[in-house]
Amino acid sequence: MKSGAAALQGHGLVVADGALGRAMVRLLLDQAPALTLTLTGRTPDPRPDTRQLLQQAPDRLAYGILDLCRDEQLADLETHLDRLDRPLRLVFNASGWLHGPAPHQTPEKRLAALQRSALHQSFAINAWGPVLLAQVVEPMLKRSGQAWFASLSARVGSIGDNHLGGWYSYRAAKAAQNQLLKTVALEWRRTMPGVCVACLHPGTTDSPLSKPFQARVPPAKLFTPDFSAAALLGVLLGLTPQDSGGFWAWDGQPIPW
Repeated sequence: MKSGAAALQGHGLVVADGALGRAMVRLLLDQAPALTLTLTGRTPDPRPDTRQLLQQAPDRLAYGILDLCRDEQLADLETHLDRLDRPLRLVFNASGWLHGPAPHQTPEKRLAALQRSALHQSFAINAWGPVLLAQVVEPMLKRSGQAWFASLSARVGSIGDNHLGGWYSYRAAKAAQNQLLKTVALEWRRTMPGVCVACLHPGTTDSPLSKPFQARVPPAKLFTPDFSAAALLGVLLGLTPQDSGGFWAWDGQPIPW
């Protein structure tokens, strides 16, 4: 994986400055010295950990405001990327939504708990956001030749692997993302044959998203953000355009749809 990352030249976009997004930026700054980066967050003022990264690599890392639910911010991102004089080689979408503040907007265990607002929120971020991001970066990727577009999915989004039920809105939104990006991949095989699209499952990563559910996770199965980022980048850079449109776990194993 290290040699693959070191070969990256151009620009990389990491969407969402959460725990995994920041870990991916740290990894790329360390192992892809010929890659400049943009990291996005939802607030004008970067988080303290993000600010520290910006201070460490002011010549290689820029920060942009992006809420995937806001069309004007997606348009601003397109303008920013279009002005770059370097090819866009890597897009890594680390955004995701599973729950809001307790006791509201928690994953539904029963059909009776389902709410329209939770469905809208989950689909807006987990399904529509990634495909609208793909739409925005498409013109830049067309000029790049070889590139990777990756977005975080989740094993619970697999219909074939759903043996427990529950988590209606999150499962459905991740399954919708998988279908949307599979469709993108099929189109891009014709129009941009050098681009690989991948839906990636990071495992259970120690982050605010998974925090309420970590008590049931064996310690060996709870990954640090740095571990997950390294595993996912290794999987991603091992994929070729012929693999485009697949759904992969952190360990490189394909996941059924």
